[in-house]
Amino acid sequence: MSKEEKRFALAIPICFIILYILPLGLRPLWIPDEVRYAEIPREMLASGNWIVPHLDGLRYFEKPVFGYWLNALSLWTFGENAFASRFPSAMAAGLSALLLFLLTYRFAKRLPAAAFCAALFLTSFEVFAIGVFNVLDSLFALSITASLVAFFFGIQSYGKSQRYYLALFGFACGIGFLTKGFLAFALPLLVIVPFMIWENRWKELFSCCWLPLGTALLTVMPWSLAVYLQAPDYWHYFFWVEHIKRFSAENAPHLKPFWFYIPMLIAGAFPWSVFAPQAIHSLWRSRINTPLMRFALCWLLLPFLFLSFSKGKLGTYILPCFAPLAILISLGLWHQFNQQVEKCAKWGERVIITLLVLFATALLCIQLFDFGVKVYADSGETWKYLVVVSSVGVWIGLIRSAMSCADPLQRVIRYCAAPLAFMLSIHFALPKQVEDNKAPASFLQSVATMISPQTLIVSDCNMVHAVAWQYKRNDMFLISSGELEYGLTYPDAQQRFLDKEKFKQFLAQFQSKRPIAIFYRDKEFVYNALLPANVQRFRYGKCGMLFFVKGPQ
Repeated sequence: MSKEEKRFALAIPICFIILYILPLGLRPLWIPDEVRYAEIPREMLASGNWIVPHLDGLRYFEKPVFGYWLNALSLWTFGENAFASRFPSAMAAGLSALLLFLLTYRFAKRLPAAAFCAALFLTSFEVFAIGVFNVLDSLFALSITASLVAFFFGIQSYGKSQRYYLALFGFACGIGFLTKGFLAFALPLLVIVPFMIWENRWKELFSCCWLPLGTALLTVMPWSLAVYLQAPDYWHYFFWVEHIKRFSAENAPHLKPFWFYIPMLIAGAFPWSVFAPQAIHSLWRSRINTPLMRFALCWLLLPFLFLSFSKGKLGTYILPCFAPLAILISLGLWHQFNQQVEKCAKWGERVIITLLVLFATALLCIQLFDFGVKVYADSGETWKYLVVVSSVGVWIGLIRSAMSCADPLQRVIRYCAAPLAFMLSIHFALPKQVEDNKAPASFLQSVATMISPQTLIVSDCNMVHAVAWQYKRNDMFLISSGELEYGLTYPDAQQRFLDKEKFKQFLAQFQSKRPIAIFYRDKEFVYNALLPANVQRFRYGKCGMLFFVKGPQ
């Protein structure tokens, strides 16, 4: 093991901290996802109820609680801010990379190949984008990665070590269930059964299943029983609406065609997806008979097909497929470079350079010439697109340098270093019009002095999470229900929803008594005709408008 190989491995956690951790607080939280997964833990901390999730004070049953618990712990540790809310997601990406490193180092027997696998995973665009974003998918993907890595270690071990790993496998499945539900059991099962049949070890499934099953049950049962006792209808909603209907109903949320995840996987794995065909072809010819390669193929293909059959799809759902893809591509490329197979690799390098040149040229042309639209529309944002274009130039330069490099390790290092400047620039160089549209924090801060504890707040479903987070309130009235519809059906919450007639009565009752603030994101307020003449109107970009009705002091 050379010093250069050790430096490469040690550089990965340093780059992870610089790219994933340090910039987490630089951007305001986006709606609806980031503020939702910040507000629910905040309300847990404020109320002391760690069993039944609430959003804006309403029961919210779309997910279990473990992700909320981790976010709440982060908020308690670092404060109620953007950094704290994103920290668990970023750490989940880093821990997933560490598990991939341990897996490939144990079974591929080469430190640089294992380090390459971890670096490739962290520099895949979807892994990065979700890892620095406050959603539960990164935590869920970590649970799937941990469960499958533990299982593979287990079936390659014997005696006490095997029992230890199988118990970890069950525990990880249980944590995945507490994070996002029944998929935490379904996805590992889809991988394990075909793999064990392929290995001609299927009889072992009947003897090794009891320990992880018992561990998983011990992990999930305490909270599962507790939430049933406090909210008996939780499991009906969570199982039928969030799983069965989302998977099979023709009107499922986020309805997408069967092939939707194919371009998502290719785009999400960029820049490494360019090398995927030749990397996998290289493995197929030389090393497919190894258990690790078989396991990685089952891990990639079967969950991908299963998720593709689901009616409801989001790009984040296939995040668990990026770990096996990183194993296959990294080991395939490492084998190619060591065998001096140049043709395919240089074809991939030329494709990346061509795509980057086209991207930088298109961005510059849009900014310099009048096409009726600009990515960076604000006059003070020139530096942002110059930073982006410069980072693309660094990327191209390092790829060209890798093309002329004969040493496999140096080539891998330059590949991995190439996109780092561009990834770092994303934290700083997002267009202001995007932030204004997706992050209403500046707008809400600008009117914060008008909001007092006595102010009655009305919001639509698009703004309610951000309003609750900004003003630390969970008593808002709603003029549209959205994902809070089920929580509003409870008798103690029905008065919180204001249809047209109820809104009219609401104004008549409180207009002369208390200040009223109304937040929404639309071209025009839905009940605009009912507003009094003395209403004050505030607008901030495309993010939304504020109608402020001020009663007597």
